[in-house]
Amino acid sequence: MSTPLESNPIVVEVNEHVQPEASQQQDNAQDGEQVQDQVGEELVTKKKRKKTSPVWADFDEIEITGGAKKAVCRYCKEKLSTGGKGASTSHLRRHSEICLQRRVHLASEKKQSTIPFQPCNSGNPFLNSGARYNNEKMREIIASAIMVHEMPFSVVENDVWMWAFQYANSDFQKVTRKTIRNDCLALYEMEKRNLKALLKSVNKISLTTDMWKSSHQVAEYMVVTAYNDKCLKNLKENLSGNKLFLDGALFHVRCCAHILNLLVQDGLSKIKSVIVNIRESVKYINYNDARLKAFCDVVEQKRLKERKLVIDCPTRWNSTFQMLSTSLKFKTAFAAYKEREPHYVYSPSLEDWSKVEKICKLLEVFDLATHVISGSEYPTANLYLAEVWRVKQVIDNASEDEDDFMREMAAPMKEKFDKYWGECNLLMAIASVLDPRCKFHIVDICFPLIYKPENVAMENISKVRTSLEKLYDKYVSMSIEESSFVAANSNDGGNNVTSSTESGSSFVTGFDQIMNLVREKEAVPPMKSELQAYFDEGVYVPDGNNNSFCALEWWRNNSLKYKVLSKMAADILAIPISTVASESTFSAGGRVIDEFRSRLNEKSIEALICGGDWLRHKYNLMKKPKVGEVNEEINLKI
Repeated sequence: MSTPLESNPIVVEVNEHVQPEASQQQDNAQDGEQVQDQVGEELVTKKKRKKTSPVWADFDEIEITGGAKKAVCRYCKEKLSTGGKGASTSHLRRHSEICLQRRVHLASEKKQSTIPFQPCNSGNPFLNSGARYNNEKMREIIASAIMVHEMPFSVVENDVWMWAFQYANSDFQKVTRKTIRNDCLALYEMEKRNLKALLKSVNKISLTTDMWKSSHQVAEYMVVTAYNDKCLKNLKENLSGNKLFLDGALFHVRCCAHILNLLVQDGLSKIKSVIVNIRESVKYINYNDARLKAFCDVVEQKRLKERKLVIDCPTRWNSTFQMLSTSLKFKTAFAAYKEREPHYVYSPSLEDWSKVEKICKLLEVFDLATHVISGSEYPTANLYLAEVWRVKQVIDNASEDEDDFMREMAAPMKEKFDKYWGECNLLMAIASVLDPRCKFHIVDICFPLIYKPENVAMENISKVRTSLEKLYDKYVSMSIEESSFVAANSNDGGNNVTSSTESGSSFVTGFDQIMNLVREKEAVPPMKSELQAYFDEGVYVPDGNNNSFCALEWWRNNSLKYKVLSKMAADILAIPISTVASESTFSAGGRVIDEFRSRLNEKSIEALICGGDWLRHKYNLMKKPKVGEVNEEINLKI
């Protein structure tokens, strides 16, 4: 932890004596006298006898320079004559009746009285204007907090927290850990019902798998579905008679972020000793203020512009990458600091810094690729192929580097790359083709580098084109069946809009008959397929930055033009290619259930993990990292 280096803090004395002018203004305010500036006039409001007419609820009486009095509308700020003492207020009433701003304000208040909108500035989804305190609602909020922020049930038995709640509202009633556990389970069941209701309108769903473990339990937990390859194989065989497209080629997709993680671990293992030296160097400098100040002096002498060091979290490779790339900027300072400090023995050599520089260039590509394909707020399947292609580029370059160290490091990385991406990955290819910015060009560009020799690349390109056509034909058949089903139901009169005669009989209108004919024509596939039309049309060039482009949104906007192909694109692009959000993909360790939850039964763990994830998504909240999962930054004050 960094500490300030200044030894002589500046002491500021606060004078408790109030100036006479300020004191006089405070007294005047208490007497009901205020000073305002409005439209260049000096306005003085004095405490007077309360007005009895209800029309004054819309006006303020002011005294302007010269002693004249005006009535100012509170809504449009128009000034009207008061007429003097005892004068009629009918002209003020007439203004209130025709004031447009007043009408808008009253209409807004009326709407808000019937629809309890949440306050726009608070950001609190639990606030409801005009609602009375409800202890049941308070228990729901506490249960939500426990699930979202992964707190133990015993938090409700912390005295000071409960005192704070009681201070905020004296009607608050304490609950026990058993009660709040039941509240969490009830909240989980409610959110599960809401999720099931939402999924009723979904035809297809993509699932991801991940394993969670606990150091306090023998059991491990499977998040969502599959356990291992054997389970997936059996599941695929059992579902083969159902709707598995392309004979199940899109059924199982390995998590690309985990594959990148494995490649990175192979690379870092080759400079393990260098990483240890740099980590210990930063810790040594940050041990006390004297060492930190001595290092700051060296940085100032070297005229370095950087002002920050990083201590990594060893279980997260992106954290180690940040530590290495940041420390690399201080390599001359570390060497000079070694000459000053005889007990400092961790300084990397020039050869070590050369290795760090090369591996940082390599890791920078992996870091960017992982961030791109692990996004949770946008579709990533169409971005997969381009990042794999870029990773293959840097691995091939490393394998041909003049430095033996780089070639030695690239060998196991290339072996793992071929193991996981050696076979044609239809999902990443088809999803990329359905990105209108590149279409089939991306396959023609990327495959010759990813798959070698050349004949293998050509075979895989042909495989992608054939599979894409088969998949499109399947969606065309499904569309025809759906249209025929709708037409049949319409002919049966089940969903027709009918008119009734005086005798009570019903008949199909002419418009209904026209619509049935239109559906029949729409069910016949056009001479030119949508897929071919999509390829014949030029690529889409978005305005502005490519990072703001969303392929799913493009297909939604073009769904009338590509009625069948847009449905296929929506299903393919929605497939997740990473099982976890980006920050979790950098971890070298497995997913671990903390000690507070590891002692709970399976039902409670399922409710807390799933319910917490659902609620974070519902309220648009991010999961905060725990202690030890984030970098420690050291600011150099020079």
